Amino acid sequence: MKILEVKDLCKTYVINKRQNNVLKNINFSVDEGEMLAFMGPSGSGKSTLLYTVSGMDSLTAGEVQFCGRDIAKLKSRELAEIRLDEMGFIFQQMYMLKNLSILDNIILPSRQSKANTASPKEKLEYGKKLMRKLDIIQVADNDITEVSGGQLQRACICRSMINHPKIIFADEPTGALNRTSSDEVMDELTKINNDGTAIMLVTHDVKVAAKCSKVMYIVDGNISGEYNLGKYNSQSDLRARERSLNNWLMELGW
Repeated sequence: MKILEVKDLCKTYVINKRQNNVLKNINFSVDEGEMLAFMGPSGSGKSTLLYTVSGMDSLTAGEVQFCGRDIAKLKSRELAEIRLDEMGFIFQQMYMLKNLSILDNIILPSRQSKANTASPKEKLEYGKKLMRKLDIIQVADNDITEVSGGQLQRACICRSMINHPKIIFADEPTGALNRTSSDEVMDELTKINNDGTAIMLVTHDVKVAAKCSKVMYIVDGNISGEYNLGKYNSQSDLRARERSLNNWLMELGW
């Protein structure tokens, strides 16, 4: 089943009466359970692509089908409900409310969702279950200033999963983390993906992209290459995956 299907996507900004064509005729799809990475130089359009296909930004031309629905034809309220109920989001900057505990931040989207019909107690227990799964239950009652960057990003992963999304969009999810925390976060995303949740992420990190099943390279708003790595299964394969991906990227001018 295709979770996301993008056809001839274009995104243009007009600044001082001049057109800036950020995305040009982009075509790709994300299947159920797939983990897809977008790489490319800074300013190539990676983040704009993620925001556009997730409905956070409007498209200029083309089509984005999310589970068979054309997001360009949906009303803003319908789009907001889809983002809340069927999509998860992880950002480099870990946006959380300062007046709530880590656990309360995680379960907040489930309290806002009309589609999530679980009881308040069930939502609370599921939030705790996710925190146990990502090994951060010990900071459930902490403020967001009382945890490490790695713990906070894992809390963001828990929050992205709270409404059982079909896909998670991640924009440089490890960009603000050290190597150890980055590896821990990617291990958790890999587990989530292996459980069946599709993931589309943007990254500059070859070690992060090497854990994805497919990598697409974008330059000046165009997809200039696609590399199929296959499903990531074990740590023993990682070095070989990194080497082959790095060689491919170098051929493209990385």
